[in-house]
Amino acid sequence: MPEIRNYTINFGPQHPAAHGVLRLVLEMDGEVIERADPHIGLLHRATEKLAESKPYNQSIPYMDRLDYVSMMCSEHGYVRAIEKLLGIEAPIRAQYIRTLFDEITRILNHLMWLGAHALDIGAMTVFLYAFREREDLMDCYEAVSGARLHAAYYRPGGVYRDLPDRMTQYQASQWVTGRDVEIRNQARQGSLLDFIEDFCNRFPALVDEYETLLTDNRIWKQRTVGIGVVSPERAMQLGFTGPMLRGSGIAWDLRKKQSYAAYDKMDFDIPVGKNGDCYDRYLVRMEELRQSNRIIKQCIDWLRNNPGPVMLDDHKITVPTRNGMKDDMESLIHHFKLFTEGYCPPVGEAYAAVEAPKGEFGCYIISDGANKPYRLKIRAPGFPHLAAMNEMVKGHMLADVVAVIGTMDVVFGEIDR
Repeated sequence: MPEIRNYTINFGPQHPAAHGVLRLVLEMDGEVIERADPHIGLLHRATEKLAESKPYNQSIPYMDRLDYVSMMCSEHGYVRAIEKLLGIEAPIRAQYIRTLFDEITRILNHLMWLGAHALDIGAMTVFLYAFREREDLMDCYEAVSGARLHAAYYRPGGVYRDLPDRMTQYQASQWVTGRDVEIRNQARQGSLLDFIEDFCNRFPALVDEYETLLTDNRIWKQRTVGIGVVSPERAMQLGFTGPMLRGSGIAWDLRKKQSYAAYDKMDFDIPVGKNGDCYDRYLVRMEELRQSNRIIKQCIDWLRNNPGPVMLDDHKITVPTRNGMKDDMESLIHHFKLFTEGYCPPVGEAYAAVEAPKGEFGCYIISDGANKPYRLKIRAPGFPHLAAMNEMVKGHMLADVVAVIGTMDVVFGEIDR
């Protein structure tokens, strides 16, 4: 009889499914996993520490870089915490714009997740399909902030600026000429809201395309049904939030339960799963794509009919306009003071959370009355999910680890902050 013994292998960080920074130490019995030990620390960004050395506003761009697939949602959590400390509230139009861009961000995140998850498991085409739609939504980011990824668009007291009345257009080049340019620019003749509305009208049929490729695909079901099952009780004990919790059948969503921005005025449903496996979490996220589309349409209708300010008029906290700053001495002083010194919230503490695409993203800030946080703690949704890795993969095969990492939708910027 040959001696049978368990052996230990490294899964990642160089493994394509491990995102370059996750090291999993797996104790194997043949092909079956006995124990999984996730090691983090290969991407430590020190975001929370860096924020303690900067005025509040200068840390907003750090939030984009935490979960770099759902940028504006991370900004929203941080900005809301600052607004709580200051005791201010953004104008209603700014709240609707935030709601609009939170949902655009949710679609961006879920498309990235869908493409990468399918690619990890072995379906190539979906990745290319998902990126086709991401391109349009990245243009919306660029239209309001000038950046396609790290926007820094939300500010305490509102948003950086109102939605533009004109979309940028493709120009003819040596690669794209004549009729092709016209086709690309068809949806870009009006405002940003017209462009987003055109996207919303096309999007449900595109979600159907993804579902045609995957939902009843027998290989996809073999790889995801019954894999990484988490019961509702256990999901709550482990601190799951977002689609990971809803996939186990618990209808918990901060947009409904602890409403913020303009979500209390929106009509949408919370999709929940039954079995708590990878397949149910996939179905939950696919339905979330459709629900986000519904919310965006409602925001467009309201924003069209209700012009107004998108930033508070208190220049001790918010920046004066560029024109004002160049014409008016007082505005120039406010501008200079804000960008060099910032503002000093009263002594106290505040926690604010948003329903980010991956789950509850919260910021806890302690203020000692200075112009920078005494302490910033980020509650990232991915961290508790990764902590449950051992429980989710125990007894499964090595290949199933890839499916479980995919279903968690991990992004290491927020986990290893």
